[in-house]
Amino acid sequence: MDQYPEQYETVQYHWFYNQQERGRDSWQPFSRKDSCRLEEAHERVGGGDVDVVVATEGRRYDVRLAERLRYAVYWEQEPSEVRRCSWFHKGNKEMTYTPHTEAVSNLLEEAYMVSVTLSEWRRHLVLPTGENVILHNPKLMTQHPVPCRDFPPSPSERTQPRTLKRGVENISVEIPQGEPDTVDHLVFMVHGIGPACDLRMRGIVQCVNEFRSTSLALISSHFSSVEDASDIGCVEFLPINWHKVLHSETTGVDRDIERITLPSISRLRQFGNDTVLDLFFYNSATYCQTIVDTVGSEINRLHSIFLQRQPHFSGGVSVAGHSLGSLILFDLLTNQKPESQGTDLEKTALQQEDLSPSSKSSRSSLKSLEEVLLSSGLEDHLKVLQREEIDLEALMLCSERDLKDLGIPLGPCKKIMSYMKKLKYHSPAGGADQTGPRSQTTERNNSSELCTLIQECPPTTSAVAYQHFDVGIGQVSVHYPQFSFHPKAFFALGSPIGMFLTVRGLKRIDPGYSFPTCGSFYNIFHPFDPVAYRIEPMILPPDVCVPPMLIPHHKGRKRMHLELKEGLTRVGSDLLGSLRMVWQSFSSVPASALAEGGATETAVSPADEMEDCLADQEEEKVLTVGRLNRGRRIDYVLQEKPIESFNEYLFAIQSHLCYWESEDTALLLLREIYGEETCKSPSQ
Repeated sequence: MDQYPEQYETVQYHWFYNQQERGRDSWQPFSRKDSCRLEEAHERVGGGDVDVVVATEGRRYDVRLAERLRYAVYWEQEPSEVRRCSWFHKGNKEMTYTPHTEAVSNLLEEAYMVSVTLSEWRRHLVLPTGENVILHNPKLMTQHPVPCRDFPPSPSERTQPRTLKRGVENISVEIPQGEPDTVDHLVFMVHGIGPACDLRMRGIVQCVNEFRSTSLALISSHFSSVEDASDIGCVEFLPINWHKVLHSETTGVDRDIERITLPSISRLRQFGNDTVLDLFFYNSATYCQTIVDTVGSEINRLHSIFLQRQPHFSGGVSVAGHSLGSLILFDLLTNQKPESQGTDLEKTALQQEDLSPSSKSSRSSLKSLEEVLLSSGLEDHLKVLQREEIDLEALMLCSERDLKDLGIPLGPCKKIMSYMKKLKYHSPAGGADQTGPRSQTTERNNSSELCTLIQECPPTTSAVAYQHFDVGIGQVSVHYPQFSFHPKAFFALGSPIGMFLTVRGLKRIDPGYSFPTCGSFYNIFHPFDPVAYRIEPMILPPDVCVPPMLIPHHKGRKRMHLELKEGLTRVGSDLLGSLRMVWQSFSSVPASALAEGGATETAVSPADEMEDCLADQEEEKVLTVGRLNRGRRIDYVLQEKPIESFNEYLFAIQSHLCYWESEDTALLLLREIYGEETCKSPSQ
């Protein structure tokens, strides 16, 4: 019988982008959703040069079809090349296929179409690069290198052609389905010291990308089901990079440090300048202000861009910080103002702006000082200040020693200095002398703000205003920017917050204290993390000692080596309890001795010990730990891996950088965001 020729079928295109890795090209496929969007846009404009922009990868990147370039939206990144791919090639020593350019792919597709239509194979095609392509059959197509004219090619070069594949379905590449269109929650992630965030020396953008991918996989396995698939979207994680701004040419800090750096052990010194010095910068008034301004403004900027690109977003917003980044967020959150207070302050300032000239002139600085002292309960010291002709402006110039010399006791003196410090940093010029209408307006606003601050910060022993303590190294007094939203939760990863608060002179956090605008606080750490410290011991009474909450494994059980260790410990305790009972039975005191007033130790059975242990665990579950996390537990510890348990010191540095790749950490965040009741085990 005559053999019918094969029927030609149009190739299925898939879009790729070039992601540079260590200076080499690495072509990555767009998700199936994004590739379909790009192909539809390409077909809509007829493949012309019309500048069409397609949002991809959760709207974090924009692809300009006419330019064939992919641009990052939320962070600075070099544009990457984009291709509409159909033909791929790979050498014997290469691990992945590389897409041909669109022009070469069109030439190959035309030759393939002719061969299929005419059933004529073993066709030769010379590419514009000079390479020779042989179409042996639909399953075997090779690309041969350009022969060397100056020197005879080696046998390996003659026998090592490249393999050609048509269509993305014929190459081994994992193509993701794509992210859900609905974003349920937004999380801003702040990095710690240095430009690198993990042992692979990746930056904050790459680490957050991996954390986002991990969370997407966990949402699919732990939260989505057939019944509620439409109710579950995704969580967007956006990186906040403050290190780049701090070490940019704008601040000039790197240039100044380089001038005084010794030339010896240059690599170690450079590492210290890029990383360890960030801790000292944060305790400097100049650079601390730069850091908090960068973090605050960057979070607000990205939040505004996100809302523009996600107009239907109705979820909550949270913040997460790693290492020093968690301390920066902690300081920012403790200095946020509730919306009502900020609104009242603005109304008061506006009312003072509307005062007539006559009322402005009648409102003297001495009268403002009197109102301030009366509202704060310090009116007894007003006569002392009036006798020395000290008004509000003069009081701002006084030091603590000046007030002591006037006979003002230490307590009121501390309160006045604290209020003056706040007033200076609320002033546009830091309390400097000004002339003209602006100076009068500033004075009135400062007076009103000072009255408000005194009412907001009553003199108590609460640890809220720790930044104003004059013990320890103290907290640098800077102006903290305000977030444009109220965070739902704050996640601290490998955080030194507890250590810094202690060094600042804070011995205890008031159990009644909570963040002004944030309702939840989670302190997450690896047990071997040398930088992490606990928070709960600073809130609970000194006689209450509870271990941190163990974070469940993402596969629904405790790690096997931990179960084995607990099992051996339990068996050992049971064995000791049994031996104690046997020994007491042999050495028990006669009943007559008891009647005479002798005493003996009461034996405790292993069953009773187990009941007590279970009771302790239940007590830990219902334990109320202040208001920082709405009465719930704050400290959460990860389970170490089996290999890490062999040597704690060997994995110390790695444990501080493990959070970006930790499924258990990501799952804890998702449980807080979606709710514990919505989480299911992978086996369900």
